[in-house]
Amino acid sequence: MLDDFNSTTPRRGFLGQVTAAAMGLGMASLIPEAAGATTRPADAALEAWFGKMNGKHRAVFDAPEPNEGFPVIWPKIYILTTEGTYAGEKATPMVILRHHGLPLALQDNLWAKYKLGEQFNIMTANAPATKSPYATITGLPIPGLGVVELLKSGILIGACDVAMTVYSSAAAQKMNMDPAAVKAEWIAGMIPGVQLVPSGVMAVARAQELGAQYIFAG
Repeated sequence: MLDDFNSTTPRRGFLGQVTAAAMGLGMASLIPEAAGATTRPADAALEAWFGKMNGKHRAVFDAPEPNEGFPVIWPKIYILTTEGTYAGEKATPMVILRHHGLPLALQDNLWAKYKLGEQFNIMTANAPATKSPYATITGLPIPGLGVVELLKSGILIGACDVAMTVYSSAAAQKMNMDPAAVKAEWIAGMIPGVQLVPSGVMAVARAQELGAQYIFAG
């Protein structure tokens, strides 16, 4: 049997779940268009979202891990210090949540229902988190931290569709539910304002094509 999610064997667990998701939902749900297929126009809505990254200073924060919330702390620091240093020059950060960083994109009801703290080994008070500790982050001398607060300030946040497929499928398998239905629920349950992107690695690369500097945030 394919491995369930196991934080001690992330590569084997993730690859096993990719295989399971591909078998259960069809590879087309993971890869939008097969290699060698007829070229199709770019997704206009997706390109419009990338186009919002229009400041003179641009950075893409690559977040494959929750990393104690730093992926949704550093972008605010980037804006404050860049715009503070270069007066009148706009800074535009983008955050891409992929792999184990995916649950930061999801609302608290999904954290509770699917035990995302347990699935992704995210702890609060020495127990698996039952809601996102990174939606709004307080207790630091910097305002506006966390996914919800960054979105309010106009910071762009994307979530990987491949990771969405893989991890929702693993949750569905564990709970004996329909993978397609669970994935649809997870997508509907993203924090409002988060953009679903075809894959995290694609989005990180596209942001760099558009002039963003790469920052590893995981």
